[in-house]
Amino acid sequence: MSENPKVEYRAKDFASDQEVRWCPGCGDYAILKSVQKAMPELGIDKKDIVFVSGIGCSSRFPYYMDTYGFHSIHGRAPAIASGVKMANPNLSVWQITGDGDALAIGGNHFIHALRRNIDINILLFNNRIYGLTKGQFSPTTSLGHKTKTSPQGSIDNPFNPGELALGAGAQFFARIEDINPKGMVDIFIEAEKHKGTSLIEILQNCVIFNDKVFKEWTAKEVKTEAFLRVEHGKPMIFGKERNKGIIQNGFKLEVVEIGKDGITEDDLVVHDAHEEDITLHMMLVNLRMPMVTGVIRSVKRDTFNERLSQQLEEIKATTKFKTVDDLLESGETWEI
Repeated sequence: MSENPKVEYRAKDFASDQEVRWCPGCGDYAILKSVQKAMPELGIDKKDIVFVSGIGCSSRFPYYMDTYGFHSIHGRAPAIASGVKMANPNLSVWQITGDGDALAIGGNHFIHALRRNIDINILLFNNRIYGLTKGQFSPTTSLGHKTKTSPQGSIDNPFNPGELALGAGAQFFARIEDINPKGMVDIFIEAEKHKGTSLIEILQNCVIFNDKVFKEWTAKEVKTEAFLRVEHGKPMIFGKERNKGIIQNGFKLEVVEIGKDGITEDDLVVHDAHEEDITLHMMLVNLRMPMVTGVIRSVKRDTFNERLSQQLEEIKATTKFKTVDDLLESGETWEI
């Protein structure tokens, strides 16, 4: 018998005993349940899982997971998550953040986590508003949108998280809507499998301060036509009748109808999530209608923690300093 039998969990094993205190109807509930459903599929011991958050409604998340967790300070979760991973590379590290926490206060830390490609998973709850502080416009709020701090309409150009991430060097980017629990579970599992920084943008509805912000895509009467779920190696087909697709026309993507004007399935773009060149992935994250969801980019590249471990081993093999005392006693010292 193995000394370390595989631990088998159920979703409820990841639910803590804390009362969940989000507003009734908040999209965060669906995200929490989806993460708890994904965890057993990963086959990772709970003691090896850590959730790290910054500040915001989403950042209460670690309290509700029966794992290790760290509720850190505003915008600095990437630094904490990076430190956790560097100190113990065997841990599965998940960062929970919102559009304000990640893209405003923590913008600097966010882009450098993506650039370095540290092996962590970042769940970005994007509701295009500051919810916890009651409705100010955020870096993703649409141009012209009226909020408590933009009563005449926002005049800021908003960030597109996918565009920002790819520009910063992200090797894994996925997008999913909070009304798609099965899709969320699948993407969370794919994110953990990827070695490097995995960023998942979740289109999350804030029922109090920005209700129905994504209704253009999520409303019942339009959602089957408004989303394109891409899968690596498969043609880009969407629509209730599965009769719409995407072709590339120069530097743009164009929606076509299969069977019209001689268009067949063979004419459609086949998704390649593993392509190192970001050109197609950038076009996909910027496509507005349909909104592209699924794993848009997933490219293998050395991680920061792998390079650091290799460098440490190389230095250990050649350095004359074997202990901290060796280093401290190696040169001039002063007594004060």
